[in-house]
Amino acid sequence: MAGISPRVATVAAVIALAPAVGACGYNTIPTKQERAEAAWADVQSQYQRRADLVPNLVATVQGAAVQERTTLTQVIEARAKATSINVNADDPASFQQFQAAQGELSSALSRLLVTVEAYPQLQSNQNFLTLQSQLEGTENRIQIARRDYNEAVRDYNTTLRTFPSIIWAKTLHSGSKEMQLFTATADAQNAPNVNFDALNPAAQPGGNAAPVAPGSAPAAAPAG
Repeated sequence: MAGISPRVATVAAVIALAPAVGACGYNTIPTKQERAEAAWADVQSQYQRRADLVPNLVATVQGAAVQERTTLTQVIEARAKATSINVNADDPASFQQFQAAQGELSSALSRLLVTVEAYPQLQSNQNFLTLQSQLEGTENRIQIARRDYNEAVRDYNTTLRTFPSIIWAKTLHSGSKEMQLFTATADAQNAPNVNFDALNPAAQPGGNAAPVAPGSAPAAAPAG
């Protein structure tokens, strides 16, 4: 019987070792990396969705709140900065720039949404009401997407540092890098307050009460 060729022997050895390789965690790193990258793509998608809403929001507010030019300009500039950054989730520098820029846009939107409370005529603008609802929904989705992303990244990063997968991380998967996490800051990473009930007198206690800005205390009741 003729001897087995080296090529056939190599293929046979690979097939025989495949179950053992899979059982020892060789596939764990790429699997968790793909999950984290999919979560990152969702984060970017939700931030892009918000960015796409900003031009229409600015145009709608601009028509009624003509005195708020400075605030509107800040929103426009913050959006331009947030959408201009080339970011990789495994690059600390670009990730931090991206997070900071998105935080600046969140803050600029927060200021805008507070100032427009001085223009109750916007409450009767159907386009504005639609944008309000879309922005509120997008902010909620951003928070959920960031949470899911952080969970996936923590799992993936832990895998790169723990046994036995750390063996593969130092050898065959040596190109795999830890991904960055979103971190909360004092104000930049908070979702803007998009509750416009203050624009609607009917929604206030007493029906026709004056609008109350978010965070401000209502007027004290008369004594006696």
